Amino acid sequence: MKNDYNEQINRALKDLSNVSVLLTELRYRLELIQPSTLNVQDNERRRCAFLVDSQLNKKNYKKGVSEGEKDMILDLQGCHVSTKKRSDNRYYGYITLNGKRIFCYGKNVDEVKEKIVLIAKTGYHRKKAKTETHNFKAFTLHYFETFRKRKVTARTYAVDMNRLKHNVFPVFGDRSLKSITPTDCQNLLDRLAEQGKGKTVDELYSLLSVIFKGAIAHGYIKSNPISLVYKDTHERQHGKALTPAEIELLKTALIGSEFQRPIMIYLYTGLRPNELASIRVEGQFIVAINSKRKTKRVQYKKIPIVAQLAPFIPGDFCFTRYENIRKHLKTILPNHTLKDLRTTFYSKCRECGVEEPALKAFVGHSEGKLAEAYTNLSDEYLIRQSQKIDF
Repeated sequence: MKNDYNEQINRALKDLSNVSVLLTELRYRLELIQPSTLNVQDNERRRCAFLVDSQLNKKNYKKGVSEGEKDMILDLQGCHVSTKKRSDNRYYGYITLNGKRIFCYGKNVDEVKEKIVLIAKTGYHRKKAKTETHNFKAFTLHYFETFRKRKVTARTYAVDMNRLKHNVFPVFGDRSLKSITPTDCQNLLDRLAEQGKGKTVDELYSLLSVIFKGAIAHGYIKSNPISLVYKDTHERQHGKALTPAEIELLKTALIGSEFQRPIMIYLYTGLRPNELASIRVEGQFIVAINSKRKTKRVQYKKIPIVAQLAPFIPGDFCFTRYENIRKHLKTILPNHTLKDLRTTFYSKCRECGVEEPALKAFVGHSEGKLAEAYTNLSDEYLIRQSQKIDF
């Protein structure tokens, strides 16, 4: 009795398999001959899907094979599944649609076959998405936010980003990192050099170097394209000290002006233009943030208030922007800038015999890590040295 039932079940399964194949063939043939809006590529995919469906139905429902033992051998023309592993321990196969091979990869043969069947039935092929950070601009923003922001001050970060935004992103922004060649980098820097932007060339050379090194560390590129680039060494123009006659002319012209106090502070402290906004008075000293330190830790410098500066200290320090102060200085001394006031202070301190450690402390120059670690100048020493200043 049991054997009779088994035979009837097997016959029924065989009949169902034949019906399934027939219905599948009929469905795809009807779709192919319909006067629809399908294009040639859709019809080709449907034809391939029909062949795959037909083959799977014939093989998977043969006598004595259960659902979990389906044999997915693909021996269709245009389909191939390798039974050998690749060097990366994956299996691969491909299906040919519209004259192009679409490759599939998987951990085992069955996974590869399932992907091929899915492509044959739906035409859908999920390509490996390119990582957004492979794009130069996207990677640079990621690198700056994740790494560089921790190494430099907020001001340095903003200045560097501004240089990239105006000079590099318009050229390399949407390009992939791999597509940028040494020639591209050379052309970019040469073009800026021809415009007289020597300092910008120096800064961008360093920035591009660290950006590409970061891309190498992430595995996005194998070599640094900036390493082959040649650039002329930019000779930076240092400030030019004011002569005694120019100092007297400046003092006379500033009498009664709103710019008198800030310019006198620049002249007798040697502050950098952007450091004026951070000054405060502590006892006999003007204290300001040292803006040239590269570390994120805020460092201050102390400059004694000399006799010539004392009359201009009382009051608040809410000055106009240093760009406006610079413009006013130009109306008095057309050949000088605010940077020249710093140079004048430094030069006069040396002429007056101020010792080098004190002078470096006044202007915010580094004495080196070792010297700074073991040097702590007293306020009394700094005041004694400042009493030598007279100009």
